[in-house]
Amino acid sequence: MKAAVWHGKRDVRVDDVPDPVVQQPDDAIVRITSSGLCGSDLHLYEVLGPFMTEGDILGHEPMGIVEEVGPQVSNLAVGDRVVMPFQISCGDCFMCKGGLQTQCETTQVRDQGMGAALYGYTKLYGAVPGAQAEYLRVPHAGYNPIKVPEGPADDRFLYLSDVLPTAWQAVEYAATPSGGTLVVLGLGPIGDMACRIALHRGLRVIGVDRVTERLARVSARGAETIDLRDLDEDLGDVVRDRTDGRGADAVIDAVGMEAHGSPVGSVAHTMVGLLPDAVAEPLMKSGGVDRLGALYSAIDVVRRGGTISLSGVYGGAADPMPLLKLFDKQVQLRMGQANVRRWVDDILPLLDDEDVLGVDSFATHRLPLTDAARAYDIFQHKEDGACKIVFTP
Repeated sequence: MKAAVWHGKRDVRVDDVPDPVVQQPDDAIVRITSSGLCGSDLHLYEVLGPFMTEGDILGHEPMGIVEEVGPQVSNLAVGDRVVMPFQISCGDCFMCKGGLQTQCETTQVRDQGMGAALYGYTKLYGAVPGAQAEYLRVPHAGYNPIKVPEGPADDRFLYLSDVLPTAWQAVEYAATPSGGTLVVLGLGPIGDMACRIALHRGLRVIGVDRVTERLARVSARGAETIDLRDLDEDLGDVVRDRTDGRGADAVIDAVGMEAHGSPVGSVAHTMVGLLPDAVAEPLMKSGGVDRLGALYSAIDVVRRGGTISLSGVYGGAADPMPLLKLFDKQVQLRMGQANVRRWVDDILPLLDDEDVLGVDSFATHRLPLTDAARAYDIFQHKEDGACKIVFTP
């Protein structure tokens, strides 16, 4: 099959790789019909290279058609249309039953000290082959896949794999009071969708970014916006001016380690990228390599007694905050990878023909998988209006 394969920093190619096969009795093989390109994939494209191995298959936002099931899979049949959550969880352990599927005790990558295994996301999360490919092996297929109906185009359901539950959890964790003000830092796919969900709930939303197309998308949905390029004063002062001098009731940091405006962090990113993997990997595990501009902004913008919800990925272990461990263990601020299965039943009723969240038109680009190298490049550089890219294998 063809797959998007990591060959080094900013080097993604479409290669011929072996087809996946059933390895365990609860596996399934899914033919991918759509697969998203996520902002988190750009971390692999740049900063997290030391944890990658040449030949790793990328991608963790897939949906498709079941082609084969193992003998222990009784709730799926060949031909079923399914979406796969980006994390792999068993559904039976203490964590899964408590709604913390990202901490699944069956698939935890214990030798790395991390939570549940993820598709296509470094050896930190199990080095599981990813979903920007023609076929995908799905472990624990009796629990993981989300069956969806025939009829609507893939875009109606694809974002159940990551974007929708991640944005939903970010809004839930923000716990903005009724009628309160929520500031969303970063209007990439997650920040954009978080704005849509919060607006649907009747909140006042202020979206912050520096990319024209992203600001326009959330403004068109009814959010207020702040363009960082236009500011001649601190962001916190601007937000306080709009909120009776107090600041926002809640802030979502949907940026994470890619934050602009942090020169020390930028230098750290560059230096790590130049080091051999054997040196860079332990440095990232024990050192502070994140650009914390967005988090510092969130702390400044939020009012006293407010809430910060982190959905942007951080990778440093000692930043001056141990954000890697805090993020991975979902310790309250509130933060952590989204527990996809926990939120699916809440989200599905909104994916009807009314399309209140605008998922049918959420993607800005639908590209053949063979264009993966170009897709990563324009998404990384925020060119050609690329806000959300979906591959069609």
